[in-house]
Amino acid sequence: MFLTFLLKRLLYVIPTLIAVSIVAFIIIQLPPGDYLTTLMADWASQGGAVEAGTLAAMRERYGLDQPIWVQYWKWVGGIITAGDFGISFDLNRPVADVIWNRLGFSFLLAGITVIFCWALAVPIGILSAVRQYSITDYTATFLAFFFLAVPNFLLALVSMYVVATYFGQSVGGLFSPAYIDAPWSWGKFVDFLAHIWLPVVVIGTGNLAALIRVMRANLLDEVNKPYVVTARAKGMSELELLLRYPVRMALNPMLSTLGWVLPTVISGEILVSVVMSLPTTGPLLLRALLAQDMYLAGSLILLISVLTVIGTLVSDILLAIADPRIRLS
Repeated sequence: MFLTFLLKRLLYVIPTLIAVSIVAFIIIQLPPGDYLTTLMADWASQGGAVEAGTLAAMRERYGLDQPIWVQYWKWVGGIITAGDFGISFDLNRPVADVIWNRLGFSFLLAGITVIFCWALAVPIGILSAVRQYSITDYTATFLAFFFLAVPNFLLALVSMYVVATYFGQSVGGLFSPAYIDAPWSWGKFVDFLAHIWLPVVVIGTGNLAALIRVMRANLLDEVNKPYVVTARAKGMSELELLLRYPVRMALNPMLSTLGWVLPTVISGEILVSVVMSLPTTGPLLLRALLAQDMYLAGSLILLISVLTVIGTLVSDILLAIADPRIRLS
C-alpha cells in the first residue's frame, strides 16, 4: 500500500516539473527587452555605441533571435540530455559551473534553518497551547507577530550591528577571510559554525514565528476532543497523555508545512544574502534578474521551484508514515 502511494506521488512529480519549467522560463521572458537590451543600456550610459551588424551577430550567437518556444526547448533539452543549463550571458560561463558551488551552501543553509525552526517551534507551540492565555502564551504570540512583521533584511542589518559592536564578532559571509579559499579542515568547520548561526537565526525567525502559530492552533484543536477527555478520565498522566495523543495528531499538519517552508527559506535568503555577503544563490539570482540573464535566472528559479516540489513530496511521505490513513487517499 505504501509503495503504491509512493509511486503515485512520484508520477505526479513529472508533469509538475514540466509545468514548473515552462512557467519559470516564461517569467524570465516577461520583462521588456532581453540581455542585449540591458547590455546596450549600460554601454550607452558609458558613452559607447553598438553597430547594428554587431548587435544582430550577438543576438544570433546567444539564440535571442529565435522564438521563445525554440529557446525553451533548447534550454530544457540541454538540461534533460546533458545536464547543461545553458550559458550565462553576463558571466560568459556555463550556468552549471556558476551555480553548483553556491547551490550547496544554499541547500545547507536551508536545511539547518528548517531544523532550527522545527526544533524551537514544536516545544514553544506546545507550551503556548498548554498554557493558553498565560504570560508565556502572550509573550510567544507577541514575539511571533513581531518577527513576522519585521523584514529579514532589516533584522540582518540590526543583528550584524549588534553582534559586531557589542560582541566583537566577525559578521558577514560564512567564513573568516583566512578560510574563504582554504581547503576544508577542522579549523574551517569551526569557523563555519561560528558564522552560520547568525544567518540561520535571521532567515528562520519569520518561518519560526509562523510554525509556532501553526503548532499552537493545531494542538488547541486536539486537547479538548473526546478521546483526550476519556484518556484523562482513565488516570493517564498529563505529560504522557499530551505527548502520546494530542501532540502526535497536531504534528501531522506541521509535516505538511515542509512544502512551503523549504522554498520560503531559499527565496527569503536572497536579500539577506546580499546584506550579509553570503556565498549562496541569492545574490546570483538578483544579479541575473537585473541583467536579464535568462538562462542563469531561469535555472535558479527552476531549482527553487523544484525544491518546492521536493518539499511537498517529502511532506507527503512523512505524513503517510505518520498517519496510515493518508495512504488510502
